[in-house]
Amino acid sequence: MLSLKKEEWFSNIRTDVLAGLVVGLALIPESIAFSAIAGVDPQVGLYASFCIAVSIAFFGGRPAMISAATGALALLMITLVKEHGLQYLLAATILTGIIQIIAGYFKVAKLMRFVSQAVVYGFLNALAILIFAAQLPEMGQMDSIGYVFVAFGLAIIYLFPYLPKIGKAIPSPLICIVVLSGLALFLGADMRTVSDLGHFPDTLPIFLIPEIPLNLETLKIILPYSLTLATVGLLETMMTTTVIDEITETDSDRHKECRGQGMANMVSGFMGGMAGCAMIGQSIINVTSGARTRLSTLVAGVFLLCLVVFFKDWLAYIPMAALVAIMVMVAFTTFQWGSVKQFNQHPMAFNVVMIAVVIVVLATHNLALGVFVGVLLSALFFINKLESTVHVSTHLKHENARTYVISGQIFFSSADKFYQFFDFKEPLKTVELDLSHAHIWDVTSVNMFNNVVQKFKAQNIEVVVIGLNEASSTLVDRYQKS
Repeated sequence: MLSLKKEEWFSNIRTDVLAGLVVGLALIPESIAFSAIAGVDPQVGLYASFCIAVSIAFFGGRPAMISAATGALALLMITLVKEHGLQYLLAATILTGIIQIIAGYFKVAKLMRFVSQAVVYGFLNALAILIFAAQLPEMGQMDSIGYVFVAFGLAIIYLFPYLPKIGKAIPSPLICIVVLSGLALFLGADMRTVSDLGHFPDTLPIFLIPEIPLNLETLKIILPYSLTLATVGLLETMMTTTVIDEITETDSDRHKECRGQGMANMVSGFMGGMAGCAMIGQSIINVTSGARTRLSTLVAGVFLLCLVVFFKDWLAYIPMAALVAIMVMVAFTTFQWGSVKQFNQHPMAFNVVMIAVVIVVLATHNLALGVFVGVLLSALFFINKLESTVHVSTHLKHENARTYVISGQIFFSSADKFYQFFDFKEPLKTVELDLSHAHIWDVTSVNMFNNVVQKFKAQNIEVVVIGLNEASSTLVDRYQKS
């Protein structure tokens, strides 16, 4: 157990610390931006990112994944903050955590198996576009020097790793921040910096209990928001977990991650922060910078707080162009270029699902809704495919006997199609139903099968059933009288 803990924390110290520093810097502008979206003071988002990142480092089930305040959840808080204020948001955040802990113990993460690869590709591609689009307002405020800085920053990020010896030792995004900050200071360039984003907190977060009446009316107000926040938060977290698992080629404990997200949100609510979840962009920055352990997540959270509370004057030297360059890199890394290159090789259903997810997410800015639509479409295409496998061939065994050979999956969607294959008016004495290559799945198909048998018997035709497998036979015996 001790070696496992050491492996999870201290097996990659230098790279994890450096990657955590990069992520800590990248969290600052987004935390402030998400606070603005939710309609709260910047310190609410900053406190949330610190509390959630530090908490998830200890309680989460996926090492090296970054959790903090996110845009997807900030969008869901707008109405609550506008109508009831910050204190109700803090209470909703605490309740969100409780719901997520319960979901973790009930192993809700198992539902992720219904998310197909097409949905994941659509999710990632839409997210990449949103991340890139989020940089456009900042780029729109830049002059020619700003664009030069962004281009130079991207060159550093992509070319620095190829330098001998030191290229792999230090994360290139960190070099980008240091070089561009030093260059801006040396040139005396008049550029927007991180400190222009808003007011930073002056003190560490403290424990507090939301100042709200503890009654049923309060619960009625916050419960709908908490349920939505918990659902969207876990969905985005599980999607991020899938991506980071693939990048690092390691496994994670999804149920523990659900519980960890809940604990982190409870800590955030009690410390004056908003609800959050896993951040795919920052998580990709972290792991592509070489991070692999929980130490990187802890460093990111602690460094974020130290910067905004103790070293906020230093932020005046970090140009926004450096962070824009990093986020553009994240967008290009997140986008699944293989899904475009292999577009003609994928089945039509795969491409339709992927494109539908992208369109819905871009139209609504709601990642959860996009995934829901994708899962629904995937299910419909799968059902249609199974339905098309049902086939019945027939031949006369002798003059007064006919054999029907049934193949495929018979269930609620294919039951009507199955029924239409039979000719009940043909003058016969015996009908043989061969189900050696078929499977009966549900009560609807059992009832339809019984209808076929009864329809033949009503014409005084003897029915012989052969080849029914054990599972189908058990189902027929159990429900044939229903």
